[in-house]
Amino acid sequence: MPLTLTSTAFCHNGEIPVRSTCEGDDVSPPLSWSGVPAGVKSLVLIVDDPDAPDPKAPKMTWVHWVLYNIPPSATGLPEAVTTKKLPPGTLEGINDWKQSGYRGPCPPIGRHRYFHKLYALDTVLPDMNRPSKAKIKSAMEGHIISQTEIVGTYQKSH
Repeated sequence: MPLTLTSTAFCHNGEIPVRSTCEGDDVSPPLSWSGVPAGVKSLVLIVDDPDAPDPKAPKMTWVHWVLYNIPPSATGLPEAVTTKKLPPGTLEGINDWKQSGYRGPCPPIGRHRYFHKLYALDTVLPDMNRPSKAKIKSAMEGHIISQTEIVGTYQKSH
């Protein structure tokens, strides 16, 4: 069974609900996964937007959420998950607001895509004290057993 990532809040390439954006409560959407391969020691979740600032002329990938060392026994994250409610052992990286935790879609112009990427690793990463996505990606090199993603979209209503 392949590694799969789903959300009850949006389907693949579907619209992320306002509740999970800056126009709503800015809370993380519920995520669930299955098919974690045998031998996996930890999971990494990275949520980012490659369409920043303008999908017609993207200049950067904006990072919304970074979690690492999620235990392989975990099967998902509830909606509006807080640091205290993360699975035991899960560590947080920093997003492009220089904060830990989830920050939702808030595109300045146009409809953006938000990639929710889940990686299954053959190792537990060291505590890197709120690392950036770049540091996590570097630490994961050579350790990815499997990966999957779900993409949500969002465009501000005004």
